[in-house]
Amino acid sequence: MYRLALRITLNSQEAEDVVQDTIIKLWKMGDKFDQVENTEAYVLRMTRNLALDRQRLKVNQSESIEGMDFQSSSSIESSIEHNEQIDNIRKAMEQLPEKQRVAMQLRDFEGRSYKDIAEIMDITEDQVKVNIFRARQALKARIQNVL
Repeated sequence: MYRLALRITLNSQEAEDVVQDTIIKLWKMGDKFDQVENTEAYVLRMTRNLALDRQRLKVNQSESIEGMDFQSSSSIESSIEHNEQIDNIRKAMEQLPEKQRVAMQLRDFEGRSYKDIAEIMDITEDQVKVNIFRARQALKARIQNVL
């Protein structure tokens, strides 16, 4: 929940608030939650919707692409290059349309299936594949322009 909220809001405090709001809404549902067929997809969709609602009210800056596997050494030069790579990827991801960014986050960073992503985003699996393809192409083009 937190990673999805963070990817949408691009702010850790906002993401924490979204997760908290989601949990409160789920708590208030009580026994109705037991009737949900796919609880994980339902919870992630609720998280996504709350994050988008917050995002529509306030545009934030990001701090989220961490832990990606880049080549690194102990030298200062490679450390600076590593930080520049992360900044370039972060900036490129921030420029992606919301649907592309969320679909890519769920698929590439969280390893979700196309079916799960479709349920979470309330779109078809074909639309998920198209959004991911377009996101990857746009990200690749933007990063190549920087290099």
